[in-house]
Amino acid sequence: MSDIAVHTGGCLCGAIRFEATGPALKPHTCSCKMCQRHSGALTTAWVEFAADKVSWTGAVGAPATYRSSDYSSRAFCPTCGSTLGAIDDDPVIALLVGAFDDTGRNDLVPTAHSYRGGRPPWWRISISSQ
Repeated sequence: MSDIAVHTGGCLCGAIRFEATGPALKPHTCSCKMCQRHSGALTTAWVEFAADKVSWTGAVGAPATYRSSDYSSRAFCPTCGSTLGAIDDDPVIALLVGAFDDTGRNDLVPTAHSYRGGRPPWWRISISSQ
C-alpha cells in the first residue's frame, strides 16, 4: 500500500471530478469578499495542492474558470455551477474542502484563517487543533 495521500472530489452533478495526490498544503479558511462572492458563504475552507498533483477526471474534464484577480482564476462546473476552487498562476490549485468526497480527513483541517475582518461582526470563526 502506498503512503501517498489520494484525495478525490467533485461538483454537485458529477460532471467535474478531481483527484489530488500528495500532501495537502496550507489548509485554511477565508472570509474575504472575493471568497464570499465566489462561494455564497461567509467563510470558505481551502486546501492547496501543487498543480501537477491535481488531475481532472470527470466526463467534462477541467472546470470552467473566471479570472478573478491578477494572479488567480476561480474554478466552477459549467453544468451545475458548483464552485470547486481557484487555479493560481503559481503552480498551485486551491480546492474548496466542501468539494472533497471525504471532508473529515485530518490533513484537510484548517490551521489558520485569512481576512477575519471581512466577516460580519456576528460571524464567529474558531480554528482549533484536534
